[in-house]
Amino acid sequence: MKILVIGANGQIGSQLVEKLQASDAHEALAMVRKKEQEERFLTQGISTVVADLEDSIEELAKAVKGVDAIVFAAGSGGKTAADKTILIDLNGAVKAMEAAKKAGVKRFVIVSAIGTQQWLEPHPSWLDQLAPYYAAKFYADEWLQQSGLDYTIVRPGALTNDAPTGKVEIAATLDQPAPISRCDVADLIVALVDQKQTINKSFDVINGSTKITAAIKNI
Repeated sequence: MKILVIGANGQIGSQLVEKLQASDAHEALAMVRKKEQEERFLTQGISTVVADLEDSIEELAKAVKGVDAIVFAAGSGGKTAADKTILIDLNGAVKAMEAAKKAGVKRFVIVSAIGTQQWLEPHPSWLDQLAPYYAAKFYADEWLQQSGLDYTIVRPGALTNDAPTGKVEIAATLDQPAPISRCDVADLIVALVDQKQTINKSFDVINGSTKITAAIKNI
C-alpha cells in the first residue's frame, strides 16, 4: 500500500514514515508543511508532498490523490494555544477526511488520545487539564466515524520516548492514561493499516503484555 502520513515531521509521524518505508508491504509518502522539511525524508529515499492543513480541501485533495491510505498523526503540539489546537487537531483533521473522500481514498487511520471518547460523559478530572485538546480530538473522531471512510481510531495512552516493547494492551476503554512508547504506536499502525478486522474500529492502547500482531487479531 502507498500510505500518506500527515504529520510526518512529528514524533510519531517521523518514526511511522521510516517503518512504513522499511516494510515490504508498504510505501510511505511524507506530508510536510514546508519545502525545507523535505530533505530529511528525501535523503532516506522517502517521497514527500508539501501541503498545509490550513490549505483548502481542494488543495489537500491534490496532495492525497493516488494513495491507498492516509494516517493522520498531526497535532498542534503542547506549546500552542487553543486556537491552533482547533485549527490543526480538529479542523485540519476534518479537512483531511474531506480531502480523502474528494480524492477517492477510503482508508483513514487517525492517532487520537486515550480517554477522548469519554469527553461528553462524566469524565475523569485528568481530561480537564487539556480541555481544548480533548474537545478537538473528540469531535474529529466523531466526524471520522460519520464520514463513510474505512476508519481506525487509535487512542494511545501517555506517550513516551522509551524503547519499543512490541507488546500492548488494547481495549475499547482503558481506565487511566498509562504509558506507551511512540515507537510502539508507530509499529501498531504499520501492523494494522492493511488489516480488514481493524476497519471501523476505535480503541485505547497502552503498553502491555500482548504482542502487537496478536492484539490486532482480537480487535
